[in-house]
Amino acid sequence: MQASILIVSRDRKSELEKTLLLLERMIDTSIHEVLVFLDGFTDESTQLKNELNWVKWHESYKSIGASGARAILYPKATGQILIGLDDDAHPLNSDFISLSEQLFNQYPNVGVLAFQEIKGIFNSEDEALAQKEKGVVNYLCSEFVGCGFAIRKSVYDLTRGFPVWIDIYGEESCVSMEVLANGYDILYTNYIAVNHRVNKEERFKTGRNYFRFGKQLKNTAFYYLVYYPFPFYKICRLLGHNFKKYAFKDWNYFIAFFSSVFTIIINLTKVLKYRNPIDSKVLKKIRQLPNPKY
Repeated sequence: MQASILIVSRDRKSELEKTLLLLERMIDTSIHEVLVFLDGFTDESTQLKNELNWVKWHESYKSIGASGARAILYPKATGQILIGLDDDAHPLNSDFISLSEQLFNQYPNVGVLAFQEIKGIFNSEDEALAQKEKGVVNYLCSEFVGCGFAIRKSVYDLTRGFPVWIDIYGEESCVSMEVLANGYDILYTNYIAVNHRVNKEERFKTGRNYFRFGKQLKNTAFYYLVYYPFPFYKICRLLGHNFKKYAFKDWNYFIAFFSSVFTIIINLTKVLKYRNPIDSKVLKKIRQLPNPKY
């Protein structure tokens, strides 16, 4: 297989189906593969297995989280290029695989391509593409986001893969850290764009996302614990900042904050098993790199 497209989905049958039908029109399934992991589904997503038998399906009846699902799914891929998509995201370039190959050939030290993310629900692909940055924008960055990226399989195999000590939110930062620690670069490019089909107005109305806040707080603390030579100072600053900015001002954030702190404490021993401090030169390089646009 030349490329493997990998998607993790949980209880979003209609979005997943739309993404897969769009991909079916874009790719040659005789030389490329699509792998989907259904994570702890409670809806009718499994019906798609019979309707779309060209997809390689994997599943867990109990939810193991997006990162855990990716940790299982990615080693099963056989393509030289692994392309990660969210279940509600699709490429806006029909030739996104060949474009990825071109960029990897052009930049031999690049291990990961971070695609431009265009958020929103549009009436047409042209309307979505109208949101794209003008001209070609390529620059080295500190990490990638999971809704649209490509990674060389050979580079992914050098890392420990998606972490099983994170459930959701932050797993891409861990893979990014290990890619950079292995001497490879991450390239942000608008040469390839994905439409992340999220309703921005609904997200704005929702406002405070307490669930995401708690998960990100916990996972960032674990990230420091695993990768930083002296993590406890970073963790204390993280907790202090989030307490003052969020928990001190909002009761629901307060509850999420202390729930996350409790989870951090009881899981310290388990997470310490994965500790792999990164060289300070790599950490300095990461701090100097810009973030991808998202």
